Amino acid sequence: MFLNTLSGRFLMLTIIFVMLAEVLIFVPSIARYREEYLLDRLEKAQIASLAVEANDMIDPELEAELLANAGVFNVVLRRNEMRQLMLSSSIPSPVHATYDLRDVGAYELILDAMMQLVDPTDRIVRVIGNPVREAGLFIEVTLPTAPLHTAMLDYGVRILILSAVISVVTAALLFFAVRSLLVKPIRGVVDAMKSYAAAPEDTRRIIAPTATVRELRDAEEALQSLQTDLTGSLRQKERLAQLGSAVAKVSHDLRNILTVAQLFGDRLENSADPTVNRLAPKLLNSISRAVKLCETTLAFGKAEELPPTLDRFSLHKLVEDVCDGEGLAAQGENIEFIDETPPGLVLRADPEQLHRVISNLVRNARQAIAATGKPGQVTVMAGEDETSWTIRVRDTGPGLPPKAREHLFRAFQGGARKGGSGLGLAIAAELIRGHGGQLELGNSDENGTEFVVTLPKAIAALDAAAE
Repeated sequence: MFLNTLSGRFLMLTIIFVMLAEVLIFVPSIARYREEYLLDRLEKAQIASLAVEANDMIDPELEAELLANAGVFNVVLRRNEMRQLMLSSSIPSPVHATYDLRDVGAYELILDAMMQLVDPTDRIVRVIGNPVREAGLFIEVTLPTAPLHTAMLDYGVRILILSAVISVVTAALLFFAVRSLLVKPIRGVVDAMKSYAAAPEDTRRIIAPTATVRELRDAEEALQSLQTDLTGSLRQKERLAQLGSAVAKVSHDLRNILTVAQLFGDRLENSADPTVNRLAPKLLNSISRAVKLCETTLAFGKAEELPPTLDRFSLHKLVEDVCDGEGLAAQGENIEFIDETPPGLVLRADPEQLHRVISNLVRNARQAIAATGKPGQVTVMAGEDETSWTIRVRDTGPGLPPKAREHLFRAFQGGARKGGSGLGLAIAAELIRGHGGQLELGNSDENGTEFVVTLPKAIAALDAAAE
């Protein structure tokens, strides 16, 4: 329906408001017309009285003609405190009301005019006014209201017709102006949204701002930004889905390869070389973790991480294992790994998942320091209170860049170094959330970076996180 459209409603509102404005103009206009009508009768009556002053004795027929031309029954002129009946004729009925136009306010004029307009009864009224050119103190006439009522109606009809024409023309002009300036651009935005919704991955369907009206252009630019971000997110999700499929295939084959490597590693435990005997268990543990990781499949892209299997274990031993492994990877980089975790601290968590978390944090710290080419330290600390365990991984690297902080725990967006994918922190954060805990950035500046892992001691929190 036309009235349910923006153009239709704007057209109706325009007509209503213009008519309302015309009504507000009509009321004082009709009051002004009535005042001028009565003043005109006073002026004509004064002119007719001049004939009497010129000739004291005038013919009754001439007197009747003068009164008829003036449109009045009697004319009274007051000079020097004396009232003088200048012209007179018989009055068909008593005087109904008296109107003094010498000192009357706008409100009284409007009220008298409205009452006169709605009352068609022919009455006799007395009107008092100032004579023209100060020809006396005042002039007074009696006249019928029927001609005044007819003249006011005629004037009012002409005003209303003119108002209607102005309203229609104004509404039509505004209607076409609104259609051109507002409706068409809005319809263009709606069409662009529909087109984009049909194929959001197609960048050609992203709206290009063209509106000249500032508010509409702001809306188009906001929509363009939203569509661009959404298209990027859809493409990223598509890549993640493809990655999940690829990881599942790679995990299947890599598991078989690692199983063979594990068999060869078992034989190293029987070597007579003390160095091999010391490193063989670490090698076997690393291979076992890799095999288990392949069996559960990487979370991003396809599947979610499995709920943690809670167990009690020594954190110091786990951190020592991580530092030893990263120490081998950092040979020649002049980076020192310091384990300051209390030897007697026992946690309740999934040891394999926590190993992955600390490994990711320590590895990121090592790579950040190595990128500077300067010596540095990576320190792992831990503590506990009544409600939680806290693990801190601190480095002396250059700190995180602003862009990395904005998307710190988002896959493929929070990489802090060139070539980094940001998966390590995203995986670590998800694993800690699975424990009901939290991984957050403690601080990061030119003196280094610190990440804080908080694990709750309450079983209820862990159960809720697993669910």
